[in-house]
Amino acid sequence: MTETTTQAQPRDAQVALWMSTFAFTVCFAVWTIFSIIGVQIKRDLGLNDTQFGLLVGTPILTGSLVRLILGIWADQYGGRIVYVGVMVAAAIATFLLTFAYDYPTFLIAALGVGVAGGSFAVGIAYVSKWFPKEKQGTALGIFGAGNVGAAVTKFLAPVVMVAFGWKMVAQLWALGLLVTAVVFWFTTKDDPQLAARRAAGIKPEPLSAMLTPLKKLQVWRFSLYYFFVFGGFVALALWLPRYYVGVYGLDIVTAGLLGAAYSVPGSIFRILGGTLSDKYGARAVMYWTFIGSVICTFFLSYPATTYTVYGIKGPIEFTLAIGFIPFTVLTFALGFFMSLGKAAVYKHIPVYYPNHVGSVGGVVGLIGGLGGFILPIMFGAMNDLVGVWTSCFMLLFAIAAVSLMWMHGAIRLMERRKFPALRGPQDLPELEALRAEVERLRAQQPSRAAEPARA
Repeated sequence: MTETTTQAQPRDAQVALWMSTFAFTVCFAVWTIFSIIGVQIKRDLGLNDTQFGLLVGTPILTGSLVRLILGIWADQYGGRIVYVGVMVAAAIATFLLTFAYDYPTFLIAALGVGVAGGSFAVGIAYVSKWFPKEKQGTALGIFGAGNVGAAVTKFLAPVVMVAFGWKMVAQLWALGLLVTAVVFWFTTKDDPQLAARRAAGIKPEPLSAMLTPLKKLQVWRFSLYYFFVFGGFVALALWLPRYYVGVYGLDIVTAGLLGAAYSVPGSIFRILGGTLSDKYGARAVMYWTFIGSVICTFFLSYPATTYTVYGIKGPIEFTLAIGFIPFTVLTFALGFFMSLGKAAVYKHIPVYYPNHVGSVGGVVGLIGGLGGFILPIMFGAMNDLVGVWTSCFMLLFAIAAVSLMWMHGAIRLMERRKFPALRGPQDLPELEALRAEVERLRAQQPSRAAEPARA
């Protein structure tokens, strides 16, 4: 971090943080708009689950792909102006969504709406430059709590859609985004690092220099973590209303509210994740995240099954299935662990790559966002092909387990490189002494000559 970061005025830093968080909340609400209006569009167009998954995932694709370049631009030209540009572009695209009339035009419109998702990489680069390292975890955790925008859509969009139709939802969300862009521009300032660079007449780094850190495997490991904790969060935020309707037979308003029960804590607890990362270290928080997620997804993966036991007096049948309340509690817990992980992943980035937060944060966010695009499609495809509702949680269980094993292996490897003594035997001293004595006795025995073979 440069001195200009630590010398930022506290008031300006707080305004930048809270306005960025508010703007990200509005952007996220727009980004996940298809989780609600998509249900009605699915009925109107007669889409299957795979087509529905592609529709709700298309904005996530755009928002993911643009994160890298938007993050780089935020580092080069300043997060403030790039942030405003993203919001204005997304507002226009969201309004134009109301003119879509068939499945291809809805997909095209969804690509434009997805620009709102690129705001995350911009906000990360902008907010991180206002705070020193020891406070970045908390600051970025607060900013990331803008994920609660998904819950805002689930709370409000069903009510508006039932009363006025899905087009009114798109129009109101577009207006809200445009107003937010104007307020953000007039209440915030350029970050201190950019201001100092402009005052000194220093040109921004070229694109090639910004992309240099992406050659490191560590960046892509962070990306896998974020694929699960963020991509999985977004995918479930989009998919849960459909799951509640299909499995428990709820109406869309109730399903949307229950989906918010997952989204709200899954967003707010990101602040706690940032605070814990500052206090205990991001690595410890990532362990908590993956262990907790593996446990939750394991139970959520179990399909409703009826068993028959041939007892003494005849067959005995019983059913194992996750009821409505246990399911809601488990998804709440899963969202909690994912939130801790989202904050912990981004705590790593300004520490390891302080001068390339935009590019590294952009590619990590890109991969995480791709998870939000790919996973809903896979959820729908697995429903169509496998025919088991819980198959989506089976997939999440596999990703969480692989991530946990890779992370633990990478950490052990780094520890052995840093502390060579760890490469030696790790058994108890008594066992090591016994092994050494056995090896000594073997070395003292004369080697036997090979006996001639008998005919």
